[in-house]
Amino acid sequence: MPQYVIERDLPGAGQLTPDELKAVSRTSCDVLDKLGPDIQWVHSYVTGDKIFCIYQSTGEALIREHARQGGFPVTAIHEIKSVINPATAG
Repeated sequence: MPQYVIERDLPGAGQLTPDELKAVSRTSCDVLDKLGPDIQWVHSYVTGDKIFCIYQSTGEALIREHARQGGFPVTAIHEIKSVINPATAG
């Protein structure tokens, strides 16, 4: 299944409390359960004013539907074509 990076503008994201992050995560998981196996949340990176999420999905439309149902902002969606890291340098 293709992987995507979802960029979400969320002012103050880095200041969310553990309880607030738990609530957002629970909302996301609840929506994912409804949408079925064609979309999966891998993990997210929370920065100062953005959240970058890694998802596996059969397509961008399903990612947008997840965001709509969960009330999550979507700034951009990028399909991941390759993953590199220090080991790639060989």
